[in-house]
Amino acid sequence: MTAPHLAHSVEELCAAGSQLYERALREGRVPSGEAEGVPCLVDFGLLQPALEDPVLLEPVAPVVVLHRLLRGSGERIADERRREARLAAAFEPLMRVDGRTAGADMPMISVLSGSKRINQAITEAMALASGELLTVQPHTHTGERRYQAEAIAMDRDQALLDRGARIRTLYQHTVRHSPTVLARYEQLKGDVEARSLDELTDRLIVTDRTVAFIPADKDGSLALEVRHPALVGYFVTTFDRLWRLATPMYPEAVRRPSLKGVTPRQRAIATLLVEGHTDAAVAERLGLNVRTARAHIAKLAETLGSESRAQLGYLIGRSGILDDRER
Repeated sequence: MTAPHLAHSVEELCAAGSQLYERALREGRVPSGEAEGVPCLVDFGLLQPALEDPVLLEPVAPVVVLHRLLRGSGERIADERRREARLAAAFEPLMRVDGRTAGADMPMISVLSGSKRINQAITEAMALASGELLTVQPHTHTGERRYQAEAIAMDRDQALLDRGARIRTLYQHTVRHSPTVLARYEQLKGDVEARSLDELTDRLIVTDRTVAFIPADKDGSLALEVRHPALVGYFVTTFDRLWRLATPMYPEAVRRPSLKGVTPRQRAIATLLVEGHTDAAVAERLGLNVRTARAHIAKLAETLGSESRAQLGYLIGRSGILDDRER
């Protein structure tokens, strides 16, 4: 069974298509049946039916194909330039009415709606960046949306690194050993570093310490683009302080030590329990599902010798594990 033909652009001709087209150029013709598995050759106009025998396909000269494609590209560019002229003509009288300078036209805070618009704005900001990218990634995206977001982020992150910039990212401890997250960093080439904490702020992206992006709703369909220097400075200061408290994760991971038989994860849970949080709240704060959080709570109770939830709080306080946390 042959592999299905995947859609691609003409400038990225598939291997099977290239081989058949080269053969057609050498031999003059190929049977049409052989092109059924590579429909791109006919779709892009590289092969066409022979006049005297439609069962055969003959190649169109490469120079003819190239000229046709360049002409089409030129027409698209001309269309875009005409569109730019129409936009300029439409907005020019409005800008005269507004009367503000170009520097004042950029809003300090903008609301972005929809994943496509949000990603476009982030991509545009990163394309102008050359020094640093700071990100907080609570890792809340799941399923197809997560994979799409990561695919977009990989390309623009690598482009930024290629310009000599650096990337620093904060994650929660729950993803310290995630194969997906670690594989992402193994693929990136450049000055990239990641650390982790038990708890994080919501998602944050800051480029060159001048533009920040933060969520504006729960499901991630709205975001704020922030350019106000005071607000961006506040975000950067918060990031820097969290970074100093975080545990190195990549490129060199630091092992988080246990204390009196209680793991760092259990100590984080103990902190939230003595503050009166429910199992569901503990799970949400630490990026766990409720079942996993309850399993850690049960193990913590076993380690401390607790027989009830009320007793667990008392034993946590008496054990000193919260007083001796690593700083």
